[in-house]
Amino acid sequence: MATKIRLQRHGKKGKPFYHVVVADSRAPRDGKFIERIGSYNPNTNPATIILDFDKALDWVNKGAQPTDTARTILSTKGVLYKKHLQGGVKKGAFDDAKAEELFANWSEGNNAKIEGKKTGLAQTKEEAKKAALTAEAKKNADKAAAIAAKNAPVAEEVPAAEEAETEAPASEETEG
Repeated sequence: MATKIRLQRHGKKGKPFYHVVVADSRAPRDGKFIERIGSYNPNTNPATIILDFDKALDWVNKGAQPTDTARTILSTKGVLYKKHLQGGVKKGAFDDAKAEELFANWSEGNNAKIEGKKTGLAQTKEEAKKAALTAEAKKNADKAAAIAAKNAPVAEEVPAAEEAETEAPASEETEG
């Protein structure tokens, strides 16, 4: 029986949510599966991946073939790198302690990269929010100035019209 590590689609239209499952390669995409080993939510930024690391590593070591997207997920979580390091230990390239040290260093770097992306997105969101607030404040100030300008000339025109009426009869009296 050929097994695959693949995604099983759930969620509503336009909002996919996937379960990472181990299934027989002949089973339908959303059909019967052997074991559920995690979930993947691409709707969040960065995407949320929950994976049972030990189960995934066990299935990869047993020969389960991941699909392209599942391979990316396993690679992101370090399952494939851990398998690679275990192969190096079997061949005698280095010992278990060195393999664990290499994996720990890689894991720290990967977590730092993910946290950096999260903080970068949060900063970008804050900057966009501040820019929107300043733009809105400027727009409100422009509106207030336009209203003040519109109301101010109307108040000045009324006295100017009264002055014109008072000057007109005075000029008629001097002529007549």
